[in-house]
Amino acid sequence: HNPVEQWLARLVLAVPAYGHFTVEHGRGHHRWVSTPEDHASARMGESIYRFALRELPGGIRRAWQLEKQRLAREHKPVWSVHNTMLQSYAITAVLQLGLLLAFGWIMIPFLAVHNVVAWWQLTSANYVEHYGLLRERLPSGQYEVPKPHHSWNANHLVTNLALFHL
Repeated sequence: HNPVEQWLARLVLAVPAYGHFTVEHGRGHHRWVSTPEDHASARMGESIYRFALRELPGGIRRAWQLEKQRLAREHKPVWSVHNTMLQSYAITAVLQLGLLLAFGWIMIPFLAVHNVVAWWQLTSANYVEHYGLLRERLPSGQYEVPKPHHSWNANHLVTNLALFHL
């Protein structure tokens, strides 16, 4: 939870307008991974297209809820500079507006394609990483603790490069 690394992640994900990911991935996906409640875990038999249509809106909604809850615990308003999603999207707006002002209208199709390709790449990595895997629900109603067999990735250089070490 290094603050510098968190800001760098926010900055990198602001480039393709994917600012919700910094909130949702760590506080949502890692908690609910390989469960029916996780928007970022592909279900057995689910096509990547159906997964993409479920993952992005579900991730944005959950990230907003998680950030709203965090800010409420800290007695801060959701619509404030303390909201990490709004910070990321503000960086996106400044960056993309700056590119538009610097290079003109040609940037609109470029940025649209760039953002969609980046979203698709991150969605594809999420799709592969947990496809068809489910954690067992315990008698208490909780899910078993996530273990290495709840992910298809391996902690090796090639895997980390291919899946962006998600």
